[in-house]
Amino acid sequence: MPAIPASHRDLLDGQFATLATIGPDGRPQVSEVWFLADGDKVLISLNESRQKTKNLRANPAASVFLLDLAMPYRYLEIRGDAVITPDDDYAVADRVGAKYQSDVRAHDRPGESRVVVTISPTRINAVNMRG
Repeated sequence: MPAIPASHRDLLDGQFATLATIGPDGRPQVSEVWFLADGDKVLISLNESRQKTKNLRANPAASVFLLDLAMPYRYLEIRGDAVITPDDDYAVADRVGAKYQSDVRAHDRPGESRVVVTISPTRINAVNMRG
């Protein structure tokens, strides 16, 4: 598994990520998501009913894109395969909520459930066009 270089590891702290999945029509679907870093893996808490969750169940190929908002010539792209596991006790959802100072449970309707999407890198592109 490729490693995220130290030069771009800071992008995993406190930012939103753009998640790209493949929709049922074969075209990309892009969404902003909250996430956690776990070493070189990315963890995302998703509601089971969302289209991006359905997309990943059908095709686990995904990309996570992190843009350096202070210097937009610098970014990190993580391509990989998603593994989906239940988050019945909201353990990861609560950690994500704590990072973003929000109660993730408030975004779910009664009866809905959460999953953890873990993206393990198969390719990492760490780009800095300024140096």
